[in-house]
Amino acid sequence: MSAVEVLRSARIAVPHGFLGRRGGTSSGPMWGLNTGLGSGDDPAVVAENRRRAAAAVLPGARLVGVYQVHGADAVVAGGWSDAERPHADALVTDRPGVLLSILTADCAPVLFADAEAGVVGAAHAGWKGALGRVVEATVARMEALGARRERIAAAVGPCIAAPSYEVDEAFRARFRAADEGFDRFFSPGPAGKPHFDLPGFVAARAAAAGLGAVEALGEDTYAQEKRFYSFRRATHRAEPSYGRQLSLIGLAAD
Repeated sequence: MSAVEVLRSARIAVPHGFLGRRGGTSSGPMWGLNTGLGSGDDPAVVAENRRRAAAAVLPGARLVGVYQVHGADAVVAGGWSDAERPHADALVTDRPGVLLSILTADCAPVLFADAEAGVVGAAHAGWKGALGRVVEATVARMEALGARRERIAAAVGPCIAAPSYEVDEAFRARFRAADEGFDRFFSPGPAGKPHFDLPGFVAARAAAAGLGAVEALGEDTYAQEKRFYSFRRATHRAEPSYGRQLSLIGLAAD
């Protein structure tokens, strides 16, 4: 059995990790560590993968997530079950033993920590959420629990990168309408269409929010089939479904 691969940021000083597809029990097109509750995979297999994922980052912690809707709402993590997850795209906590989780398959997972205050956060930042200020909403929720933004470290995990992210001019126009300066996150692609730098945009939003440290891991989900799930890659291949990977952060109990 292969080990769960855990990518970490040198900027974040609490238990955390960005996971891919290595180390899981799913088979077929979703082989590996598929943790997607709505992926159509065998629920028992997904549950085992989620158990392995949590154990690889913070053994014994309670895994908590949200029902992600590509929005910008951030909530304080509660004691809900997987079936009762609130609709939101970010969550925060100041409680040890709670492991915040975000599911992605090309969108950007963002993990946050104010280690001094003992406050952490996790956000799902697709282009809609990032443009809608999900990063800023997460920071605001963390501050309400006692964090200070100048102490918060953030890391942008594996997601689709500009070389793999071709878009159209209407997509680009949405960003220009919000701020003409956002045009710098687009570059011409080989087919004549623009390409969007999602991790660069998300990292820039975090930096503009005044965070103390921001890092982008620079891992392209679309281009690395053996390491990561990718919605766009599965779509291009007309696969019936696709796996999801987890990004996790929590506080160790004393």
